Parts: sequence; structure tokens; C-alpha cells
Amino acid sequence: MNEATVMVEVESEDSGMHGLWYFFDPRNNLLSILLLTVPMAFYFSFTHNTGMAFIFSMVAIMPLAWLMGKATEEIATRTSESVGGLLNATFGNAAEVIIAVMALYAAYKAGVGSDTAETMMQVVRASLIGSILGNLLLVMGLALLYGGIKHSTQTFNEDASQTNGSLMLLAMVGLVIPASFGMTADSAHIGGLVELSRWTAIILLGVYGLHLLFQLKTHAELYATDGHHDEEPEMSLKNAVILLVGATIFVALMAEILVHTIEAAASQFGLPPLFIGMILLPMFGNAAEHFTAVTVAGKDKMDLSIGIAIGSSIQIALLIAPAMILVAWGFGLPLTLEFGIFETAATFMAVLVANFIVQDGKSNWLEGAMLVATYAIIAIAFLYF
Repeated sequence: MNEATVMVEVESEDSGMHGLWYFFDPRNNLLSILLLTVPMAFYFSFTHNTGMAFIFSMVAIMPLAWLMGKATEEIATRTSESVGGLLNATFGNAAEVIIAVMALYAAYKAGVGSDTAETMMQVVRASLIGSILGNLLLVMGLALLYGGIKHSTQTFNEDASQTNGSLMLLAMVGLVIPASFGMTADSAHIGGLVELSRWTAIILLGVYGLHLLFQLKTHAELYATDGHHDEEPEMSLKNAVILLVGATIFVALMAEILVHTIEAAASQFGLPPLFIGMILLPMFGNAAEHFTAVTVAGKDKMDLSIGIAIGSSIQIALLIAPAMILVAWGFGLPLTLEFGIFETAATFMAVLVANFIVQDGKSNWLEGAMLVATYAIIAIAFLYF
């Protein structure tokens, strides 16, 4: 084979791929218009306009998270289906992990026992709970609603849904037990809550490891999606890695601005820090992933759609939340899995409702509307909490 033939084949192979600029062009992706909020966030942060810096940094995370997700999806197309799904779920939660770590670092710098440290730890706990609620109720609800409008009745893998539901119930044990302990323990034993949370976190991480073994090795066929992984790459692997690294760096910068303006913004706009952490941060941080779940539901790819919503919730409950407990431990912070009795009860009800809806392997638009309505009630409650 001569050199000219090789060049023609390489050119043909890459002809369907786009350069990096393609994904920043608003003509190809309307969400990229919101990237203009990135320099605005830097500007307002530099001029100490905390209210506007908070708003613009929070909005900026949304298109950046989409770029991270797009780059991850491109990398995932070059792996096995199971590994690709795991990569998508992991980096789909990356923005939230960055925000949580930044908040814990801010708490560490402020010092244990300070008002700022307590606020930051409250925001971390709230954002973790809020992500679980958002994925199980809002994301899955919108997916079932939109998919049900376009398709009368949709079906999905019942076995995988039941397994995931069982994992979520187990994760709830890791929240309910510390919450009950914190409510009933006297002052002499309250220090045991920190130790209980740390041991529980280690156990939950072990369960997540077993879940990976189950998903990737012993029962990988249960998690096969609807052919989404067979789509052709749209960019080269090099460009995908560059995009992933660049977007991650800017998400970290936006997260730093966001974390340092939360307290001032909460006071300026009259919003409880719990509402910011529980509703606003997960909504903007996971918006791109939410859009993907709803879009593929409209294409009747319900295994993929529900896999995104429930899979992301499982990863938060069994991996990210326990990991944040250990990160806080490393910082010397007394972060616990005691999220509050109201927050824990709301999450427990969300898990039960979601499990009941997916247990038969079928869905329709009314079930989606019920999930969205449940989320709306909880969101309003946290606004006045």
C-alpha cells in the first residue's frame, strides 16, 4: 500500500469528525451561547459584585458541564459499552464533585467550628441530597413525561431497574441510620455520629465496588443500552481529551467563584443556603446530563435514559457522598451522613416513589408528571425550610 493510499484512507476516516471549534459554535449548539457567562463571572468576581458573580458562575457551569459530558461521550465510544456507560455517569457528576471539594476546602480554610465552615458543610450535604432528588424525580420525571408524550407506552429493562432500585434502598440505609442516630443520641454520644458516618462511608464504597464488578463483569448484559454506544465519534480522541481537560479546569474555576459567593448571595437574594445547595446547584451542575436523559427518552431509548437518571443517583449515594466524607476526614472536618430528618425523609420518599414507578418495566407520561410534581412539592418545601 503506497503513501497516497494511506493518506486517502486516513482522510476518509476523519471526514466525519469535527474540530473543537464546531462544539463552541452557537449555530451547532445553542447551549454554547452560555459560555459568555464565563468571562462575566470572572469580571464580577474581580469587581467584588458577589451577587452577580454567584449567578454567572452558576450558569457558566451548565455549558461547561455539557462540554465535559460531550468529551466523555466521545472517549466512551472508543471503549466497551459497559465502561462507556460508567465513564458517562462518572464525568456527568464531575461538576458536582468539584463544587463539593471546593466547598470542603473553603470550610477547611475557614476553620472547624466557624460559621463559614458550617455553611459550607451544609451546602455539601444539601447538594448531594439534591442531586439524588433531582435525578430520581426531576430528570426521570421529565424523561418519562417527554417520552410518554411522543410514545404512548415505553418499555425498559425491568431486571436492571429492580437491581438499581435495591441499591438505592441500601444507600438510604446509609442515610437513615446516621439521621436516626443523630436525632436520638445524647450529647455524650454525639461524637460517635462522626465515626459512624466514616465507617458507613467505607462500607458504602465497598458496595459500590461490588456494584462495578456486577455491572462490568458478572452481569454486564443487564446494563446493555439501546445501541447509543454504537454511534460514530464526532471528534478525534486527542481533541476529546483536550476538551475534557480544558472544560474541567474552567468548571473548577467557576466552582471556586461560586463557593466563595454563596453566603453573600444567600443573604443578598434572601435564599436559604439549604435551598441553594439542594435545588440550584444540582439543577445547573447536572443540566447537560438532564438534557441528554430527556432527549434519548424522546427517541424511545428508555434503558439509556433511566440508566442515566438512576445510575447517576447510585453513584452519588454509594461513591460521591461517601468519598466526600473521607475527603472531609482528610481535612479534619466533622462532615457526617446525618443530612437532617426532613432531608432524609424527602429522599427516602423519592426512592420509594421512583422504585414503584419503574418496577414493572413500563412507563407513560402520567408517571413522569407524578415524579415532576413530587419534585416541585419538595423544592417548594426547601424554599421555606
